[in-house]
Amino acid sequence: MNLSRVAAFSSSLLLGAVLALAGAGPAQADTTAQSLDYVALGDSYSSGVGAGSYDSSSGNCKRSTRAYPRLWANANSPSSFAFTACSGARTGDVTANQLLPLNSSTDLVSITIGGNDAGFADVMTTCVLQSEATCVNRVAQAKAYVDTTLPGKLDQVYSAITAKAPSAQVVVLGYPRFYKLSGTCVAGLTENERAAINGAADHLNTAIAKRAADHGYAFASVVGTFTGHEICSGSSWLHSVNWLNIGDSYHPTASGQSGGYLPVFASNA
Repeated sequence: MNLSRVAAFSSSLLLGAVLALAGAGPAQADTTAQSLDYVALGDSYSSGVGAGSYDSSSGNCKRSTRAYPRLWANANSPSSFAFTACSGARTGDVTANQLLPLNSSTDLVSITIGGNDAGFADVMTTCVLQSEATCVNRVAQAKAYVDTTLPGKLDQVYSAITAKAPSAQVVVLGYPRFYKLSGTCVAGLTENERAAINGAADHLNTAIAKRAADHGYAFASVVGTFTGHEICSGSSWLHSVNWLNIGDSYHPTASGQSGGYLPVFASNA
């Protein structure tokens, strides 16, 4: 009998037993995501507006097969996946219309919310169509809303999620900065307007991150992944004004969903 081979075989069996007891074996690594019940909530940044390939059954909610929740679900095959994010959603829409799939068995929740409450669409419309001074003033109004009113609305959403899915890991994703300053754009908004809009995005993200943390949720910033891919970067993952399909304006492209949002969510899921 070859004692060295017996020893090696025994060591292999022992290692396998240790890994199994520790929950670190290959089989568990492969099935972890498959045992999850995942629900994707939120607004157009989660539904995938701007990425195209919309599920016709989602109607005006415009849920895209290229949106980060669908991409993550396709890659990880969770045991269940409910996709209720909807274009144009505000905090009240989430609590009224999107929480039905949540229950005590829900393991994972993702959400982007707050931008529409803060008047994102009106801010961008004002800045595109009116003067620099009017744009900067409208941005200031939005920031004041974020300071005074939005935190309470976010609390209502987050508390409702916790009440329905108390055991879930909740990942709150933020919004990108929209412009690369001193970039390639030669027309459109002024540099002051672009800087004001970027500052408003940062202000919004800070408020969302604070409320998420206070509820014990993970906040996932996408500013880093979108850096170098803002409007005026020459390699944008965001639509600028799209007069042919105005709803796509200032939303992530398919590349923004797969390269900007998906990796950040995956690292926090």
